[in-house]
Amino acid sequence: MNDQLRIMVFGSHSPMPGEPDYEEALELGRELAAAGFDVASGGYGGTMEAVLEGAAQHNRPGYGYTAGIFRAAPNPAVAHDIPSDSLLGRIDKMIADCAGFVVLKGGTGTLLELAACWEMVNKKMVAAKPIVCLGDFWRPAVEVLTGEPSIDGLENLRPIAASAAEVISFAKTPAEAAAIMARELRR
Repeated sequence: MNDQLRIMVFGSHSPMPGEPDYEEALELGRELAAAGFDVASGGYGGTMEAVLEGAAQHNRPGYGYTAGIFRAAPNPAVAHDIPSDSLLGRIDKMIADCAGFVVLKGGTGTLLELAACWEMVNKKMVAAKPIVCLGDFWRPAVEVLTGEPSIDGLENLRPIAASAAEVISFAKTPAEAAAIMARELRR
């Protein structure tokens, strides 16, 4: 059922092998691959590399979404490089190509990716796609934005936005994140 579905994992470039965030991403890649998903990431180091290494351990291809602006080579676990000329073009491809998103701890780049996919799904600019945050790192931001007030008259321009609880799930473990993704994509 999950064959050929690609899951994008957003996360930090900073963690190194042996560090907890790197090892968690490695396990997430294994869990997603074991569930039958192809795994994608930003294609560079840190958790982006770890998640693709985990997928490779289950013979699933790693898709790396790279951007020329970074002037860095894709990590060795990238089986398929999907380049873009710009950061925003890269994010557009990530959202268009992938069936769901798992968000790990990260910085402003990860925040940008989370916000972009959340906005596109929330405002129904793309078909509904599951978004799972692994751990509680992003919970404060999600909770603050859940109470965002609506703009009068906006409902005439596009469908009413869903609440964050309808769009974003939280998982405590990589196995739980993969299970949520499998359950949501079977609907």
